[in-house]
Amino acid sequence: MTDDDTTSARGGLKPGKRPTINDVARIAAVSKKTVSRVINQSPFVREETRVRVNQVIEELGFTPDAQARGLAFRRSFLVGLIYDNPSPNYVVNMQQGVLDALRGSGLELVVHPCVRSSETLVADIRAFVERQKLFGVILPPSMSEDERVIEVLRELDCPYVRIASVSLDEAGSMLVTNDHLGAAEAGRHLADLGHSRIGFISGPALFRSSAVRGGGFREGLAEKGITLDDRYVAVGAYTFESGVEAAKTLLALDPPPTAIFTGNDEMALGVFKVARDMGLEIPRDLSVVGYDDLPMASRVWPNLTSVRLPIRDMGRMAAEKLLAPMRGLDPAKLNQPEVRPSLVVRDSATTL
Repeated sequence: MTDDDTTSARGGLKPGKRPTINDVARIAAVSKKTVSRVINQSPFVREETRVRVNQVIEELGFTPDAQARGLAFRRSFLVGLIYDNPSPNYVVNMQQGVLDALRGSGLELVVHPCVRSSETLVADIRAFVERQKLFGVILPPSMSEDERVIEVLRELDCPYVRIASVSLDEAGSMLVTNDHLGAAEAGRHLADLGHSRIGFISGPALFRSSAVRGGGFREGLAEKGITLDDRYVAVGAYTFESGVEAAKTLLALDPPPTAIFTGNDEMALGVFKVARDMGLEIPRDLSVVGYDDLPMASRVWPNLTSVRLPIRDMGRMAAEKLLAPMRGLDPAKLNQPEVRPSLVVRDSATTL
């Protein structure tokens, strides 16, 4: 850079005066907030603007101070995991995956459980993000499916990654879990075992995965010429207790199902309890297939056949997307494997 270039870039700054964020904004012809976004490597800045601002910063020799860095909410070096999930095992596995990715990055994880149906949900999340000055946010389902939350994060210029059963956003902000594939495999498996009178316990309507897994299960059965009878469908809440209540309903039918597929493993264990209380032996009298393949699936007896969703890996991959801009990478182009559920066959389902 020549002396003339320096004089031009400094835009009339007095000799010896330390350049400020206001000077950078004025010379680059952008707002102070945009400069702050560039400083903090926000993905929500056009590349041409980022280049222009960085050029001015370099030419001025501008060094961001704590106040300038604080203009971005996320500069506390905290990553938020905001969730509304009734399965503690799911949440713990997700946390472990996020921590795997954060290790060595200088960032820490802070968790924020909430109730999506709460009237104060949006205000609570806004306050949490502002109070913690989050670097970014990871949203598992069903929080990832709430567009009101996404709107708040965008307004606060807080990067996020959504984990959901289907794509809801741009590739750089999404991790798609393809839940329908695993549920379809469960349907085909039970049909191949000779079952046709099959029960299904779905998750709550608030979770998109409930509908996606239910649709995939019906598709898998249909491939084998079987139609899921609506009488054998019960709605759960992804909790052990709801699995108990739903199983009582299904097993009281005349005739009862010979097999039950549940939307997650927590509810499958509820089915186990009801079967035992009724004197039924799994899998001799009732076959059971779950979803998620949490560690508990291989610790109960009989071991639970379940659709494996790599939850820990999903947490890690979501966090890696969040960290990508900080590492000079495009999160939409990360070389990450596609999340594909797969059926893990154990002892809880057998031939009719």
